[in-house]
Amino acid sequence: MPSLQDTVKNLVRALRLPFVSASIFPFLLGSLIAKNDFHTLRFLLGLVAAVSTHLSANLINDYADSKSGVDWKDLNFYGFFGGSKLIQDKVLTEQFFLNGSIIFAVCAALSVFTLAVVLKSFIVVVFFLLIIALAWMYSAKPLQLSYHRAGEIIIFLLFGPALVMGAHFIHTGLFPTLQGFFMSLPMGFLVTSILFVNEIPDVQDDRDAKKYTWVSVSGPDKAWLWYLALMSAAFLSVLVNVAWGYLSPFALVSLILLIPGIKAASIVRTQYRDKVKLIASSKLTIAVHSMVSGILILDLLLACKK
Repeated sequence: MPSLQDTVKNLVRALRLPFVSASIFPFLLGSLIAKNDFHTLRFLLGLVAAVSTHLSANLINDYADSKSGVDWKDLNFYGFFGGSKLIQDKVLTEQFFLNGSIIFAVCAALSVFTLAVVLKSFIVVVFFLLIIALAWMYSAKPLQLSYHRAGEIIIFLLFGPALVMGAHFIHTGLFPTLQGFFMSLPMGFLVTSILFVNEIPDVQDDRDAKKYTWVSVSGPDKAWLWYLALMSAAFLSVLVNVAWGYLSPFALVSLILLIPGIKAASIVRTQYRDKVKLIASSKLTIAVHSMVSGILILDLLLACKK
């Protein structure tokens, strides 16, 4: 019988809770764009829907990658890539992950339906159905988009435009907007960078299981160039937002975080065969995403006080 502490650790590991910030930050960013139109109840309902959808996607990902066999290629747990390994360690079952994914999807649906009643518009339900379908089809059959070099695009859309513009919409009723779209670009590129850097260590295991990512196009030896391009696009989009007045010059402070991004690219370039050493590049990329998000959110908070 596992202890309460072990149970909590396993749940955190299964849900990949630390990665939920990838949903929270862009949703908060999109909500802050609304400024004087901010509504607390709408924000809370939308946040519950966003986080629940993310957790549902995390769980179905472990289930689908176990079914396909890709997570059985390397049974070591790395924390950042290769899945939670809780199925492979016989701690939790595939059915647990499937059931958990359904539960969080239902939780998200309830929040969205409540939000639709509050907004007196069911267009949010249509958006949600599209988003949850993409979140599941990213990993699960019949489409398994992440197995056919489409996963990176889906992640960019879901964690960039969908979250930022969706959050802006529930406060203002405006969709689409140029500001929402351009403000979503740093988030989309940074989260895609996290996905991409985490695909590099798994590229051979993925190929063996007939899972083809963008890394399989360039090969792991050239992956650092793709990674650097994604990271550069994120910072370039910050510059564009400042130039167009969507962010203040304060947001340019975030550009210093290109330094750890370049460090991560250097690790990928020289250590692409070493899974353990590549953990450092994953950590750096997540740190860059979190700190850039924090700076952009602070920039909008300061603007709201003016």
